[in-house]
Amino acid sequence: MYNFEFVKPGSVAEAVAALKDEEAQPLSGGQTLIPTMKQRLNMPGTLVSLTGIPELVGVSADGGTLTIGGATTHAQVAAEATAYPALAALAGNIGDPAVRNRGTIGGSLANNDPAACYPSAALASGATIVTNVREIAADDYFQGMFTTALDEGEIITGVKFPTPEKANYQKFEQPASRFALTGVFVAKYADGVRVAVTGASEEGVFRWTEAEAALSSNFSADAVDGLTASADGLIGDLHGTPEYRANLIKVLTKRAVAAAA
Repeated sequence: MYNFEFVKPGSVAEAVAALKDEEAQPLSGGQTLIPTMKQRLNMPGTLVSLTGIPELVGVSADGGTLTIGGATTHAQVAAEATAYPALAALAGNIGDPAVRNRGTIGGSLANNDPAACYPSAALASGATIVTNVREIAADDYFQGMFTTALDEGEIITGVKFPTPEKANYQKFEQPASRFALTGVFVAKYADGVRVAVTGASEEGVFRWTEAEAALSSNFSADAVDGLTASADGLIGDLHGTPEYRANLIKVLTKRAVAAAA
């Protein structure tokens, strides 16, 4: 590690002001940032902590929408997102207790790791990512591996999840990291079904539109039987080939639908 300044603002306004320094970088849970700093892959001159800002923490439900503050930990989401059980279950199975008590939903979405769990929940739910300057629809927010619509210095202050009629998340875990080798989140709403896949694609989280169409007509695992997820653009590594991940997408979608129904 190397020397850096540490700033702990008490409000979003103070955080935004501190981030105007070109060498400053926001710090939420630090589950990705700190390891990369230890390896000297990331060398910010100043870390601006977001975890001490009260307005960024909390879970609330109102009028069919679950709102979660950007600096809310996975553990708190798991315990308090009772209005959206599938999301609470997802949060409760991220990493291990140490990760869940430090990592935050805003940090995960800002990082947009291609194998992270929250991006699939946000995309499948048609969530809205709220920042200090605007609101961004999930369909517009995720723009590729580790790439989002966030501008320099923009902070995720919260995430709004429309609560579905039914939903479930199925994850095939990489045993060491507990990241998703492949994960599928299925959410059924009055106007249709959304299916989001994480961990499988070289481009990060994406929607499986063929499954969405089939499940919107018939919300049962059998509706997916005749479908085949394309292996084009999927990750191939020592854990599995693109074809293996394509098969996992179908298997996990069927399991998610069965569990939700």
